[in-house]
Amino acid sequence: MITVNLVCNCTMKPSPKILIGYKNSSILARCHRTITMSMSNNSTTCGLNHDHNTMQFPFHAREFGRVMHGSQQVFGLPSSSFGQSSLIATTTTKRSVSTIAGVDFNFKSRAFSSSMETYENNNGKMVYVKSGLNVNPIMVERVDDGENSVAGEEVSNLEVGEKNEKRENVEEEGEKVEEEETEVEKEAWKLLQEALVTYCDTPVGTVAANDSDDQQPLNYDQVFIRDFIPSALAFLLKGEKEIVKNFLLHTLQLQSWEKTVDCYSPGQGLMPASFKVKTMNLDEGKTEEVLDPDFGESAIGRVAPVDSGLWWIILLRAYGKLTGDYGLQERLDVQTGLKMILNLCLTDGFDMFPSLLVTDGSCMIDRRMGIHGHPLEIQALFYSALRSAREMVAADENSKNLVGEINNRLSALSFHIREYYWLDPQKMNEIYRYKTEEYSLNATNKFNIYPDQIPLWVTDWVPEGGGYLLGNLQPAHMDFRFFMLGNLWSVVSSLGTPRQNNAILNLIEANWDDLVGQMPLKICYPALEHHEWRIITGSDPKNTPWSYHNGGSWPTLLWQFTLACMKMERTELAEKAVALAEKRLPRDSWPEYYDTRTARFIGKQARLYQTWTLAGYLASKMLLKSPEMASLLCWNEDFEILETCVCLLNKSGRVKCSRDAAKSQILV
Repeated sequence: MITVNLVCNCTMKPSPKILIGYKNSSILARCHRTITMSMSNNSTTCGLNHDHNTMQFPFHAREFGRVMHGSQQVFGLPSSSFGQSSLIATTTTKRSVSTIAGVDFNFKSRAFSSSMETYENNNGKMVYVKSGLNVNPIMVERVDDGENSVAGEEVSNLEVGEKNEKRENVEEEGEKVEEEETEVEKEAWKLLQEALVTYCDTPVGTVAANDSDDQQPLNYDQVFIRDFIPSALAFLLKGEKEIVKNFLLHTLQLQSWEKTVDCYSPGQGLMPASFKVKTMNLDEGKTEEVLDPDFGESAIGRVAPVDSGLWWIILLRAYGKLTGDYGLQERLDVQTGLKMILNLCLTDGFDMFPSLLVTDGSCMIDRRMGIHGHPLEIQALFYSALRSAREMVAADENSKNLVGEINNRLSALSFHIREYYWLDPQKMNEIYRYKTEEYSLNATNKFNIYPDQIPLWVTDWVPEGGGYLLGNLQPAHMDFRFFMLGNLWSVVSSLGTPRQNNAILNLIEANWDDLVGQMPLKICYPALEHHEWRIITGSDPKNTPWSYHNGGSWPTLLWQFTLACMKMERTELAEKAVALAEKRLPRDSWPEYYDTRTARFIGKQARLYQTWTLAGYLASKMLLKSPEMASLLCWNEDFEILETCVCLLNKSGRVKCSRDAAKSQILV
């Protein structure tokens, strides 16, 4: 080992695509920093940490090659010496290893920072306090108003005493909760720690699956945006926010990359489906860590992920809500990336519907399953992302038009889904009596749906007082399958009305054996079988009936189900589902999914130690313990959205509105 002094001279030049609309911004920032670290001759080169507050434009992305070099890290993340580690190591993701880059993860990422800050106490003495997240800052109120100074000090001391007492009570409660953790929870946390992925000694995510016995990991050793969401919530609910912040910023840095399939590039603002940390060999035996993103060019079917950017926006809002750190949302690079995603989703096209038009395989169901068009899952996530973005977009002249466009889209999308996607016994009877080939704005059967499309199973499956949102809607086509994620997220985001949200949970409760069985929860119901399976899936051997995406059961859906139940005050349903999962998951080694009608078998190709399975379980348990946190992650009914109609703002003189022509407008 030799000790050397390294001097970093960093010139950051943002991508020209990122700087559109920022011509007057200063785009050149130089930072000089000297650090001392211990290195061996075979060391790993990583980017140094720079304080983003000293930069006028901290966003930095290179658009060449297939990998992002560690030297491009400029987001103000923890430095490579965090945790008092003097050794720079490569990424470790094996389950048998619980120490990453020389840092003991037991798991206390709140202790990453070791810097010291000073405070002055009542006696005028300086107190040194570690600035890590596990230390509360000393807060002392001073009252210097002359004659009342003594009394003021007494009040201040009393308040401080009360605060200290409350803090002790909170600590005692925290210890109590820790003591009440079950053995299953402890095992899940241990596995989640071991699934951590580091980049330049900084945790940036979790691998999709971490089974050390798996000889063909495929892309399960990568960090997926959608897969990391339950892990992020579990960390945030436990008070570990740094890894989530790192994840948000690093995936944002990957956003502006140029990716192509057959020399064609996707739209600007696309977020990757996943990324992997790779170690590159340099000269003189040195190595360098790089991030290699996948935008779909390596995926099955070569389909770009539509949901990645939507989940990223939703997680950004959750980060602010659960931590109180809204400064991350206000950063210029974050605001720029947020607007790029919105512009990509809100771009005008040929479609006449307010819902997003997407291809098969562009979301959690990432294989051919007949969900191309306007699948409910994407619409629910789109609605949530728009509502999240409206809260976070900086209010200035440049964003005024964008906010107006968001409001108009929210209004149109909300009405469209509530009116045309909803199915209950009354609506089913209406469809059964539809007339076809109707023309004009006054048509009842607006999408020319043929009544013979109604499948026999659905007529008796929907109970009185129950209902759900259809899986898809296109001209002459209604997908009557029940898709769990889209319906649950419609409840969480208030895309459905309060009456509809209750009806969805009524249907799940009434059809518990079909949708839950021995393991929550069915990704869709029913499964495609026989000729329908051959035609729609292309005879997909992985999506055979009641397996994988074709009617398989996915434990990771547990946390969305818990959120939906808690929002609608049906917590007993969530507790029942969590208790059911808790009995089997550790015994079955936390599999990815389950097969058969009642989820009796572990999935035939399911990976074990699937990270979002154990993270979904942990997030559910923590949400049930902290109802106030669950309320922060949900959206309530927004009556302003319901009252807004773009037709009223149209200056073309057209007064006929499709809402007025609708047979029944659903509001509450």
